Amino acid sequence: MGQTALAGGGSSTPTPQTLYPDLSCPEGLEELLSAPPPDLGAQQRHGWNPKDCSENIEVKEGGLCFERRPVAQSTDGARGKKGYSRGLHAWEISWPREQRGTHAVVGVATALAPLQVDHYAALLGSNSESWGWDIGRGKLYHQSKGFGAPQYPARPQGEQLEVPERLLVVLDMEEGTLGYAIGGTYLGPAFRGLKGRTLYPAVSAVWGQCQVRISYLGGRRAEPHSLLHLSRLCVRHALGDTRLGQVSALPLPPAMKRYLLYQ
Repeated sequence: MGQTALAGGGSSTPTPQTLYPDLSCPEGLEELLSAPPPDLGAQQRHGWNPKDCSENIEVKEGGLCFERRPVAQSTDGARGKKGYSRGLHAWEISWPREQRGTHAVVGVATALAPLQVDHYAALLGSNSESWGWDIGRGKLYHQSKGFGAPQYPARPQGEQLEVPERLLVVLDMEEGTLGYAIGGTYLGPAFRGLKGRTLYPAVSAVWGQCQVRISYLGGRRAEPHSLLHLSRLCVRHALGDTRLGQVSALPLPPAMKRYLLYQ
């Protein structure tokens, strides 16, 4: 999904999105996605953990990708190397639609969440230690066996969003929310009430030889910004996405042009 701006599309107990139809983006998300992406080393440090996944999963490329071995009657998960307890974080998951099968769940988990079960299931979100979005069924799971799970995003009866290969996961530990974005549109918070935990990127899969990629897009701490930085945000907002490429033509000093473009 790249570094692009998004359009807008707690309690102590994590609560599904249908009770909170707020589509506004988390504060700082547009800024985070406008900045240059982390380098390869940083992305690998935030990638899948080869020591923290099902035995049926092989982590590749230093953590940027995993492949599930074709094992029958097994659901297998993987957790990221880094856990987040503060700040705003975003990462992209790339999962080909033809490799998802009956249960393809994307979300977050604590270090205690199980990563393998001997049957096909929506493993992520099936217990109190994980939260997930089934991107095939469009259902949200937390302490859930699947029955009565809320639809996400909330849509008219019978309508379901088709999730493309790439989706963005947005974890805001300052507000305690987990949400998702596709096609440049933030879909709203899926879960709330996540403060006080340390949460890791996680997925669970059932399709043999599926490959799931992760790309960490960056994090942002909750702290005051300089007036110079706030001015940059105002200028970029005034220009809009379609005109950012024309910054080089503005009658400004080269250093200011580079600053506006995060160069």
